[in-house]
Amino acid sequence: MRKTAVITGTTHGIGRVTARELARANCRVVMLVRDRQAGERVRQEIEAAAAGASLGVVACDLASLASVRRAAEEILTMCPAIDILINNAGVVSMSRQTTADGFELTFGTNHLGPFLLTELLRDRMASGGRIVNVSSRMHFGATLDLGQVEYPDRRLYRPGAAYAQSKLANVLHSFALARRIRDQGLSVSCLHPGVVRTRLLPAWLRMIKPALSPGIFEAERGARTTLYLALDAAASGLNGVYVDEHQRVQPASRLARSEALQEALWVASQRWVGL
Repeated sequence: MRKTAVITGTTHGIGRVTARELARANCRVVMLVRDRQAGERVRQEIEAAAAGASLGVVACDLASLASVRRAAEEILTMCPAIDILINNAGVVSMSRQTTADGFELTFGTNHLGPFLLTELLRDRMASGGRIVNVSSRMHFGATLDLGQVEYPDRRLYRPGAAYAQSKLANVLHSFALARRIRDQGLSVSCLHPGVVRTRLLPAWLRMIKPALSPGIFEAERGARTTLYLALDAAASGLNGVYVDEHQRVQPASRLARSEALQEALWVASQRWVGL
């Protein structure tokens, strides 16, 4: 029986490769994309590359909580059960911008949108279902001031710090969620995919990231850890873990392992997204 996989950010990079390989693994793939036309082009490419592929395209702008809610409603209509949910999409904003809901764009897109999507779909996850959050090793250098999220000092904005903070939030979210689903037959994990060469990798990140993870991967290799966590039988028992680009479980940062911060972010995120 075909498994159903829902994945965000599939029009380029590792998301595109991941969606293709999920289809090749005989999954029914629901691709969440900001640009529906680009999503349809990718769907056609994957159908040409994977015989018998079953793919759907759903418009979803993670920077808009209303868009996330509409997308979740569409997915729930399409999918009687979800076996795999991959929060892959992410952005790096080089200047301080805000989401449709007034949050800093990088944090809102990389954390709040996926947080809400996961909560709206969680009850539809099948037994044995896996949730995979694409984070980054850059979370090791991050700090998180919840007060600054809600009442930011705009003068303090730095692209690298904003990105690292959002990736820390991904890990904190994964660990807090793991405690909540451990008795539901579900699992959640987060990962560092490696430094992946994409059109969204800005100059400053190309300079910084190799120091954190030597070498820059092509998207084919960058998708390996996501696919391992989503599909491999060896990963079926992994819950509340952080995995590196070589598919090895590693300790996350000290701050990411703070249960107090995990819970504080969870409570704040629920309030911010209106749950």
